[in-house]
This record gives sequence, structure tokens and C-alpha cells, in this order.
Amino acid sequence: MNRKTRHLVATLPLAAMLFPRLGCGDQAERAELDRLTDLVKECERNKEVVREVFAAIDSGKLDKLEELMSDDFSARIPSLKRPLGKADVFQIIETHYAAFPDWTHSIEVMVAEGNNVAVKLHQHGTQEAQYEGIPPTGKTVTNTAMHLITVVNGKVKDWWVLEDNLGFMQQLGMELKPMQGSR
Repeated sequence: MNRKTRHLVATLPLAAMLFPRLGCGDQAERAELDRLTDLVKECERNKEVVREVFAAIDSGKLDKLEELMSDDFSARIPSLKRPLGKADVFQIIETHYAAFPDWTHSIEVMVAEGNNVAVKLHQHGTQEAQYEGIPPTGKTVTNTAMHLITVVNGKVKDWWVLEDNLGFMQQLGMELKPMQGSR
């Protein structure tokens, strides 16, 4: 999408509210306005799918989450060597929520362009059970994250996750130290 088109897409919702019957000088202009209107609607639908994904996770409705994922779904986390499938993601969610039963996602910013939705969020929760070998601390932690989610035909196809795992672990009392014998 070029700069001019991005600007038009950004201002289209305002124009649509102010000028519901915006007249165009010719058929080509009307077709471009219709195309941009459809693009804005697609972006809004994709953002709504992403909101539903996080709501399903936070409410423990994994059946709803599965409905929102495409058959060829994959998730990518930079620290992992391979993409994750649905079963892997469900296992991570179940393990995480067992240790942090009050874990929630607070979406701060959501931006969509076509099929891609970028989300800046904070996650909050209290550790009440063992997590990755860390005994329960009772500490409430916050984790900042960025997610890039591709939505195709109303379903999540690809999900890239970037989270502050070091900060998260430090809040649980873990320290980062050089490995013994390394210099």
C-alpha cells in the first residue's frame, strides 16, 4: 500500500461519517472509493477477530479460540526453532494459565493493514503455581508484548509473538548470570 493510499484509508472512516453520500466526479473515482471502503471494512473485521482471540484466551474458551484459527495455523516465537501448531499453542496456554489463573491481556494499540494486525499489549497475572521450575511466588507480574497476526477469511493463519520474557522472569525473581566456565 503506497503512502497516498494509506492516508486515504486512515481518513476514510471520518469522510464516510461526514459525507455518507460522497459524490465522485467519475466512475474511476467511485470505484477507488469503494475499494478503499472495502479495505477499511476488512481491516476492522480483522481487528475484531484479534480482539475475539484474546477474549477467548482470557476467558478460557479454547473451543472458541480453535474456531478462530485456520486449519493451516502456525505461531512463531523467536526463541523457538520451529513454528507451533494449534496443539502446541493450547498446551502453552493451559500451562501458563495453570500458574497464572488471573492472567489477562490489555490491548493498548491495534493497527491493521490488509490481512495483518499488529497489537501492542500488556499482560498481567499473579503466579499461584509452579511455572517453568519456579515455585509459586504470589507475585503479580506485567509482561509487555507485540504480536503480528495474519487473518485470512476471518481466521488466524499466522501469529508472530514478541514478548519481554527476560523482564517477565526477573519479576519472578530469576537472575541472568553468565554460565559457569564461559568467558
